Amino acid sequence: MPWIKAACKLDFFMEACTPLVLMLRPRSTADQWVARESYTLNPHVPVVEFSDTYGNLCQRLIAPVGHFSIATSAEVKTADIVSIQPGAPLVEIQKLPEQVLVYLLPSRYCESDRFGDLAWDLVAEVQPGYDQVATIDSWIRNVIRYTPGSSNIPISASEVNARGEGVCRDLAHLGIALCRSICIPARLVVGYLFGLQPMDLHAWFEAYVGGRWYAFDPTQNELCNERIAIGYGRDAADVSIFHQFGAGDVLTNMDVQVEWLHDAPG
Repeated sequence: MPWIKAACKLDFFMEACTPLVLMLRPRSTADQWVARESYTLNPHVPVVEFSDTYGNLCQRLIAPVGHFSIATSAEVKTADIVSIQPGAPLVEIQKLPEQVLVYLLPSRYCESDRFGDLAWDLVAEVQPGYDQVATIDSWIRNVIRYTPGSSNIPISASEVNARGEGVCRDLAHLGIALCRSICIPARLVVGYLFGLQPMDLHAWFEAYVGGRWYAFDPTQNELCNERIAIGYGRDAADVSIFHQFGAGDVLTNMDVQVEWLHDAPG
């Protein structure tokens, strides 16, 4: 199994004491095992950790006035291969687990109630379920330009469809909206991807078909397994790596590094 080391460093200048809620710690799941991690605050302040509605590990703190930095790293074993399952069937609404139902609804950046006509046109002749999602994923890859740096703030699925280009998060929003519009639950994932150029945090989406979640990434020609998930949610509003409250902070620098570990952590 691949071992990946990922690190993220955030540097702030705080004009006032500022409450922050962070989402920077990956958790172990069936697809990834967090073997070692570090989390350093400079200067050190008290932190309270909690799990949000979607099971993400979040850290709550008050950052002091002046320079403040957060440095995290994790060494993670990922799955040998990314699971794919062409032909996996659509799960009927009445048979979906209750915790999955929220991923059927329109959300702030995924207005699925506006995409029914387009989605049904795309998948009209496709077997319901995984193959429909794969068709949507392929359509986005071929029609919407993946342009890193083209949007600094989250934009909605309608906006990215109109613009015809976007960052990874934007393309994922469009995929989610199209899936939900044909009754397939879909969610946003934020994390790390080895080999990404330029290096940054990355976003993709997952769809629930055949009784489980499957990953799709319209920014990549091949879906590699060298990725670490940090957070899951309905859209970007749920999976920001930090939320600040008030107007007291300025992010002066963010550095993301992802490397392949040839051996398991010693």
